[in-house]
Amino acid sequence: MAAENSRATIEPEKQTLLNHHKEKHFTAGEVVRDIIIGVSDGLTVPFALAAGLSGANASSSIVITAGIAEVAAGAISMGLGGYLAAKSEADHYTRELKREEEEIINVPDVEAAEVAEILAEYGVEPHEYAPVVNALRKRPQAWLDFMMKFELGLEKPDPRRALQSAFNIAVSYILGGLVPLLPYMFIPRAQDAVVASVVITIAALLIFGYAKGYFTGNKPVKSAFQTALIGAIASAAAFGIAKVIHP
Repeated sequence: MAAENSRATIEPEKQTLLNHHKEKHFTAGEVVRDIIIGVSDGLTVPFALAAGLSGANASSSIVITAGIAEVAAGAISMGLGGYLAAKSEADHYTRELKREEEEIINVPDVEAAEVAEILAEYGVEPHEYAPVVNALRKRPQAWLDFMMKFELGLEKPDPRRALQSAFNIAVSYILGGLVPLLPYMFIPRAQDAVVASVVITIAALLIFGYAKGYFTGNKPVKSAFQTALIGAIASAAAFGIAKVIHP
């Protein structure tokens, strides 16, 4: 709301500049985070489970049954975790919003001093920030939005975020979890299927790791090898432990 009000009173020439300038920042960070959480666990956990069962000389049908059960349970668990995390974030924002609103009403001078302190941290001089402080005091909603963002560092969460996060993580987990199980659906002998599963899953981990690095601003190649290494270590550990317990 504050942004809309400020945009409505901006000078025409500046408004024209803003209309012609297109930002190229990546703004889908929350969705990407959900996908990263879901796919990374989805690829790794069922992969390790399938490798462990193969090491214990289980048949492909058992690996598929156990794998699908794990993917279903994991998707529900991960989705619920995403929902609760987003819900807790929204609840925290609501509590802080109410507390900040009460402070603006009860101790406005203190809150105005905090605005001045925030602006001073950016190098704004007293004679420069005084009009800003006075302007915010005349606009309670804009003042509240300013304090939430710049004092507390909190952005208003999307009210649909919790359900969206649960859905994104659960679906991503399922898609990732089916990859290491695919070879077992076509190769009856688990000891042969595990080889194909390793090749396919490592390739998927490399691709996923590269994409993760690209979208998060990290080195894509380094991210690809790190992601694949983690998955390989997990599956190798599960396979080795199964062989030791069930030679």
